[in-house]
Amino acid sequence: MKLVSVVTLVVLTAWSLDRADGSAYDTIVSHSRIRARKEGPNVCALQQVMGTKKKYFSTCRNWYKGSICGKKAIVLYECCPGYMKLEGMRGCPAVAPIDNVHGTLGLLKATKTQEYAEASSIAEELSGKGSFTMFAPSNDAWEELDPLVKAALVSNVNVELFNALHYHMVNSRLLTKDLKNSMTLTSMYNELGLYINHYSNGIVTVNCARIIHGNQVATNGVVHVVDRVVSTVSSTIKDTLEVDDDLTSFSVRTAHQLGEPGQYTLFAPTNRAFEKLGSGYLERIMGDQKIMSALVNYHLLNSVQCGEAIMMGTVYETAEGSSLQIGCDGDRLTVNGITMVLKKDIVTTNGVIHLIDQVLVPDSAKEVMELVGENQSTFSDMVAELGLSAALGPGTEYTLLAPVNTVFTDEVMRTDQTLLKETLENHILKLKVTLSELYNGQQLETLFGNLLRVFIYRTAVCIENACMLRGGKEGSNGALHLMRSLIKPARRSMYEILVADGRFRVFLSLMESAGLTQMLEQEGSYTVFAPTDDAFNGLSEEDLTLLTGDVNALRTILLYHFSNGVFINGGLEGGVTNLLKTLQGQNLQVLSVNNSIHVNSVDVPDNDLMATNGVVHVVKNILYPANIPVGREDLLLLLRKIIKYIQIKFVSGYSYSEIPLTFIKRTTTTTTTHFVETGEMPGVTKVTRVISGGEPTITKVTRVINAEPITTTVVRVVEEEPTLTSVTRVIGGDASLNTLTVHGETAPTVTKVTRVVHTEPSSTKVMRVVEGEGPTLTTVTRVVPGGGSVKKVTRVVEGEPSYTTLTRGGEPSVTKVTVGGEPGLTKVTRIIESESSVFDRLFVMLLDHAVESNRDTSLRSVVFYFSAQ
Repeated sequence: MKLVSVVTLVVLTAWSLDRADGSAYDTIVSHSRIRARKEGPNVCALQQVMGTKKKYFSTCRNWYKGSICGKKAIVLYECCPGYMKLEGMRGCPAVAPIDNVHGTLGLLKATKTQEYAEASSIAEELSGKGSFTMFAPSNDAWEELDPLVKAALVSNVNVELFNALHYHMVNSRLLTKDLKNSMTLTSMYNELGLYINHYSNGIVTVNCARIIHGNQVATNGVVHVVDRVVSTVSSTIKDTLEVDDDLTSFSVRTAHQLGEPGQYTLFAPTNRAFEKLGSGYLERIMGDQKIMSALVNYHLLNSVQCGEAIMMGTVYETAEGSSLQIGCDGDRLTVNGITMVLKKDIVTTNGVIHLIDQVLVPDSAKEVMELVGENQSTFSDMVAELGLSAALGPGTEYTLLAPVNTVFTDEVMRTDQTLLKETLENHILKLKVTLSELYNGQQLETLFGNLLRVFIYRTAVCIENACMLRGGKEGSNGALHLMRSLIKPARRSMYEILVADGRFRVFLSLMESAGLTQMLEQEGSYTVFAPTDDAFNGLSEEDLTLLTGDVNALRTILLYHFSNGVFINGGLEGGVTNLLKTLQGQNLQVLSVNNSIHVNSVDVPDNDLMATNGVVHVVKNILYPANIPVGREDLLLLLRKIIKYIQIKFVSGYSYSEIPLTFIKRTTTTTTTHFVETGEMPGVTKVTRVISGGEPTITKVTRVINAEPITTTVVRVVEEEPTLTSVTRVIGGDASLNTLTVHGETAPTVTKVTRVVHTEPSSTKVMRVVEGEGPTLTTVTRVVPGGGSVKKVTRVVEGEPSYTTLTRGGEPSVTKVTVGGEPGLTKVTRIIESESSVFDRLFVMLLDHAVESNRDTSLRSVVFYFSAQ
């Protein structure tokens, strides 16, 4: 047993080392050897395309499909490279004899190349010292060479044929594992390049000639047999286009990069191909450099794809950004499934050109309406019939949400034309929105003016109730998305839907009892599995009273029916259980099968009732979290009457936890009312702020201008005297006096502020005198209703004093301080009751500032009246 393990390890190690040094070509040959192991040692299985001489060491896909390039292939068994048959023995047990390069040509049956080597005197070189790699054309390759080219070579063997064979040689020994993709080798003819491509399917090409028998080692090098005679290359793609008269229409539009070094494949349309487009299209796109660039780049691949390397359809990304499928049909190449290649494998120094007879137009060079396919033709026709095409011109950006034809049933087509037009307008967005730009919760404005919501799920993208199909496209002026169904924008809240439906009276009543009704009305995104009245069959009034008597239990049950987020049927992943976390905290198990929904194994007979704040799914059973027990027997009996799909557990004394209602939104409403009245009625400003979330609280602020004049005086004096600042505060009854005085030297001004607070009556006096010219009079009065207090502020400059009274209900307690009406004197009187001292100080400071900044203003009166409810 140990010996077997050791042998196995040695074999695996050797195989791994071989793989490490190998290549895609070597790997494919190894697979071919494995497929032919029943035929004997060193036998390889090949596939030959029926009706041709083409043979391949094929990939697994080709092998199991039994075809190459769409043509049936037969299986051949031949000796693997380097081995030979022996008469009377099974398989290929003999190693081929090793010879020099010239002798090896005969061994590989490349006798025509061997003959030309002798005629051109290269045979001596191939037989002598050195280390060469010879890419030897097969006999069939020489037969397929253009007769004129072949005649020119043979007629001048010492120059033309000699140079041609030298171009097939490299002055070093290179096996297939050394031939890397995109490699350029220096040939032995004028050091011109040989362009190597090594593909993942095992095919290796030299100037797009395929190696059909590789790695035949010689004493002085190695020989690889190729399927065509290799021609010299010296021009770039751009150079080649410019000298070909049949490609002038495309050459003038090509990118500058095609004249630079690189690895490109260009599918070049002929002049005739451009004629097929029509002058109208060309005229429209000629002035748009962005569209022209997209058109050209759609014909360009950033890799070299030789025709002989294509064995089946493969998708490649273009320089424009979208994809082309390059395939083959027998000997001809196909593009996007269409046989359009007129000539293939025009090799250049920076890539390869394939001539095509059609212009490839990418989606990015088409208008959005041109992207609509046969499967959306009904939508396209109706857009035209209902007069919406005018809004979708070439210069307008828009997005089509195009439903497939099956959506337009007879019932839909019988809809009133006005409503049908509105429906179609809701499938046209005003802006270009690509799939990658969509996000959950996004709102998209339609041509009709509605806002549509976007919902993003694991395996689906949906707009309102309709989900997208694969196959969306992006055009030059917009985007196209395919929709499974007609979009029906939501118009009512969940609460309005449930009330209007009439089947949910008990559920709505319980929501109200639990204080949760607002959640059905407020803005948000919720999913509710709403139980109909049938779900409560068997419950008496006493049962309902019992259920509503425990608010925590009721909320636990009801909130288990809600999930945060909008989950429609089309957004659920089909065939698997979708877990939706509820507002109660536990998960709902939702299954979507064949366009129907089951939640916790309960059928959902009606789904996707779209609301402005969520979606409603209808159930005929009460849902209950299976892992939460019941702690009271009376409640257990009640729940077992209506919940039968699970066995509810009983745990004596268990009580439901309180669920914080953080998802209930507090609503703030601000109402401002302004009244202006003439005559004796005051001007009133009323501001009301309502905060709901339970019973509303109202704060009302009213401003009244009209009262009896009572005076509190504030005087500010500014004189041109030496600097003195004095602050005096007197507090107490009749005999208590406290004084604080601060002296300092600044500018020659005098400011004196004195505040006196008495018990009965209470008085505050602030004096500030400002010298100025011309007397004026300003009165400001503030009235605060409540306790008995009067506050009055008066500013007087010239003339008779004028007063404005601020009154706060009850009998006022008044202290009045008066400072004469000298010209240039500003007098403000304020009477403040003792308990308002802090507010009053602030008010006096504000008035003081107002007096200073408005000394030239005429009479002003302002009265504030505050009330609280």
